[in-house]
Amino acid sequence: MSFVIVTGALALLMLAAYRGYSVILFAPLAALLAVLLTDPSAVAPVFTGLFMERMVGFLKLYFPVFLLGAVFGKLIEMSGFAQSIAAAVTRALGQQRTMLAIVILCALLTYGGVSLFVVVFAAYPFAAEMFRRSNIPKRLIPGTIALGAFTFTMDALPGSPQIQNIIPTTFFGTTAWAAPMLGLCGAVIVLIAGMAYLDWRRRVALRKGEGYGEGHINEPDTIAVTQVVNPLIAVLPLLVVGVVNLILTRWIPNVHEARIETQLAGLAQPLVTQLSSVTAIWAVLGALLAGIVTVLLFAFRPIMHKFAEGTKTAVGGALLASMNTASEYGFGAVIAALPGFLLIRDALMAIPDPLVNEAITVTTLAGITGSASGGLSIALAAMSEQFLTAAQAAGIPPEVLHRVAAMASGGMDSLPHNGAVITLLAVTGLTHRQAYKDIFAITCIKTLAVFVVIAIYYLTGLV
Repeated sequence: MSFVIVTGALALLMLAAYRGYSVILFAPLAALLAVLLTDPSAVAPVFTGLFMERMVGFLKLYFPVFLLGAVFGKLIEMSGFAQSIAAAVTRALGQQRTMLAIVILCALLTYGGVSLFVVVFAAYPFAAEMFRRSNIPKRLIPGTIALGAFTFTMDALPGSPQIQNIIPTTFFGTTAWAAPMLGLCGAVIVLIAGMAYLDWRRRVALRKGEGYGEGHINEPDTIAVTQVVNPLIAVLPLLVVGVVNLILTRWIPNVHEARIETQLAGLAQPLVTQLSSVTAIWAVLGALLAGIVTVLLFAFRPIMHKFAEGTKTAVGGALLASMNTASEYGFGAVIAALPGFLLIRDALMAIPDPLVNEAITVTTLAGITGSASGGLSIALAAMSEQFLTAAQAAGIPPEVLHRVAAMASGGMDSLPHNGAVITLLAVTGLTHRQAYKDIFAITCIKTLAVFVVIAIYYLTGLV
């Protein structure tokens, strides 16, 4: 019965998200319904002590990232930089390669250390302008951004600074560069298969005479051609964000102690900050501020007369996106505490092959919680020692465990209730019904690629 309760809550939330209902409303309802059916007396304590605690904790850490990311993306749009880069890329690659250009743009930002959520805000104005110029249906934008930002650069490419590639290092004693050849193989498989799928979808739409479409919401402003700046200047803010993020990520630990105590006159107790938990966030915030300042330096005039209204729109988008994701985070925390979830976790331990066991366990828990990092953390916290013991017995290096776990976390995590998926659809002004099909196809490609990588290892011994 406990298993049915967990899967029922998950199905309810996925159905609500797919139907277009607010996840902010339905995530706590689905989670608390599961608690009610498990232990009615626990509903109120779980709501205030677990769901709200995790939800508010997420907002405390990440809302500034959402806010500055949304403002940065809006300024890129209002300045005309998006149209400038879109025009330059279209001239260089041709209209047939618009999707590839957006995938590459998202991949560069993600691999440069920019948060996935920030990439969504930053890439959308470029994608909308380029898809409009190439007359490709807007409903294909989310799948294209998902391929570039949520897949191979997130956890397959060796050295990726994204959290999904960092979490396994603490459990397996590896580095972010673990199993580089397997990671490269996985990245190439995902990129080729994903682009083949997206191009097929584009060609099908072309044969049907379907273009970009009209009547869309959240459309970026179209800037007059005479206002478009040099594309080299237009791309500068993106480069600034990537470079400053990398510099701050390395610089902050060198100038601060691991434990920072801040004493102000009005504080009864010192303010204690653990540097490891905020370094990445501080780095991203500093990088976004640098990017915003760069845009303002080069496009002050076209931005200033509509700065107030534009930033209001950006703030509204950031609030909605962050609340959606925070609600998902709270839902995952509640579900992970239920007996049915523990049954699922324990059942997965029975799979004999260590790599297949790890891949299925991680991607299943990521799917249930709607979070790649959440599912990965739960799986490795509970089973990393078992994975290591089985791998050592089979002669499998821990680097392979690292790469398989990281890639599997970005597999079935992107089900309809995933926070990044909901943010992506909210930012692009599309619904699950319009655009989720393509995101799910990319999800399936990414999940299958993990097992292809496992097969490559067993066949070749490549690490």
